[in-house]
Amino acid sequence: METKLLTAKEVNEAGKILKNGGLVGIPTETVYGLAANALDGTAVAKIFAAKGRPQDNPLIVHISRLSQLDDLVAFVPPVVYDLADVFWPGPLTIIMEKSGIIPDEVSAGLPTVAIRMPSHPLARKIIDAAGVPLAAPSANTSGKPSPTTADHVMHDMSGKIDAVLDGGPCGVGVESTVITLCTRKPRILRPGRVTPEELEEVLGEVEIDDAVLGKLKDGETAASPGMKYKHYSPNAEVFVIDADTESFRRYVNDAATKNGVSKTAALVFDGEDDGFVCKTLSFGEKDDDCAHAHKLFAALRECDDFGFSSVYVHCPSYDGVGLAVMNRLLRAAEFKVIKLSGVDYATSRYSRGYRSDRCRKKYSL
Repeated sequence: METKLLTAKEVNEAGKILKNGGLVGIPTETVYGLAANALDGTAVAKIFAAKGRPQDNPLIVHISRLSQLDDLVAFVPPVVYDLADVFWPGPLTIIMEKSGIIPDEVSAGLPTVAIRMPSHPLARKIIDAAGVPLAAPSANTSGKPSPTTADHVMHDMSGKIDAVLDGGPCGVGVESTVITLCTRKPRILRPGRVTPEELEEVLGEVEIDDAVLGKLKDGETAASPGMKYKHYSPNAEVFVIDADTESFRRYVNDAATKNGVSKTAALVFDGEDDGFVCKTLSFGEKDDDCAHAHKLFAALRECDDFGFSSVYVHCPSYDGVGLAVMNRLLRAAEFKVIKLSGVDYATSRYSRGYRSDRCRKKYSL
């Protein structure tokens, strides 16, 4: 199969492919998605085949207008309109009870469906051009770092899907926040750009699922994408190091000397790359959680480009958007966190959620 690389002017061609049961890599504000007609189980099954994705991992349905919700869910809880008023279009996915038109391929056989309205204008134009809601997980090989450029998608999906529509680099850089309204209290199943603090302003108390920063329990069903399997991981083995800068540098240099300088990389904050014996890659200023999100996946993919076997990541803050970054890093590292001091350095530096407005302006959300 030849995979076409489409420009922004070729939205209608992308829509035609989707109408006919094909697969298209599409830009969103979070990461690139691998889209298919969400109401066509046969088309959706092609997503799993192209990605090598386990069948028990549910997908997110993308819509372009709020009026499309009524057909997709059993009923719309009133609070959804409050959330939509604040966060849609945008990087928030809401889980509700599904209607009968949602194929089991989308919901992984669950009685619920995850829905969001992307803020990327091309994403909504593609949905309109297709004339149907689109199921779209990240457009990468399952388990690997998510794609934030069309080139990333072509690298993973060329020859496996019909087309990729190039909408430029993604602004957010990590997948959407997923919240379920099917529990006693609203619960975050996957953190993203929309923070717990921002959700609490609309919903009141919000729970954070144990699997956000921990492993899913044996036998527990994944109610959201990104919960169950090793995710976001380059070919290199990833280690998260919770330490001050000097301790982090010493640890990485010792590991590089032991394991091979040319096979080792350090993922560092801006300005702390001096003194390392191995290659360093920056993922933003120490205090900028939105930059960490924006640059993380591209940096992990770059590690594969260099052929590193080990990557040591300086642990960022868990606060604000940092919760999403840590969620991705923990799964990329298979929960290998090395703590070098008695202080939780990563969690004790900043107040919670204070950069929301600055992130929104800087990354055009």
